Amino acid sequence: MRSTTRKFVICLKNKGYEASLEPRKIYQALPDPVAEKHRQLRVIDESGEDYLYPKSFFAPLDLPQPIRKAVLAAA
Repeated sequence: MRSTTRKFVICLKNKGYEASLEPRKIYQALPDPVAEKHRQLRVIDESGEDYLYPKSFFAPLDLPQPIRKAVLAAA
């Protein structure tokens, strides 16, 4: 299910998941075709683990390569 493709999203809202997600924060999303069929997104959250969240809570980010590297290095 997981691949090395690294996709980033920004959190838009966190209602019901206040301890796990911070609005306006960048998160890494992992590919999960089954979850996407159910309008869910697999995200590495504040716990450092990946969980499913409503896809509507996030917007995709297309980061330039130098910023992608910096974000990954900071994780």
